[in-house]
Amino acid sequence: MTGTATSVTASTVRVCRLDELPVGEVHTAKIPGRAAISIFHTAEGLFAIDDTCTHQDASLADGWVEDCTVECPLHESCFDLRTGLVSGPPAKIAVQTYAVAVSDGDVYLELPTTP
Repeated sequence: MTGTATSVTASTVRVCRLDELPVGEVHTAKIPGRAAISIFHTAEGLFAIDDTCTHQDASLADGWVEDCTVECPLHESCFDLRTGLVSGPPAKIAVQTYAVAVSDGDVYLELPTTP
């Protein structure tokens, strides 16, 4: 079977100032045309994932964070902030992760786009 290849490019979006996001805090970015993305500042660094649990509509920004894992506030599924992988039920599907960069004190997300 043959198909058409789709190239993927990326755009960079400023989401907040680093000093507005201390270690242990989370910032949820609402970017027009996209689902909410949450940026977690852990002792290991900044990590960005889709904010909505893949099991049910719950904000992961409202979950509990330990090390590089966030636990959904509804049904206790845990997601790895580095990979987006889920550790167990009831969620079965990983969340999308995004690259995060800091430049001149600003936090940026790299968002994939398709032409």
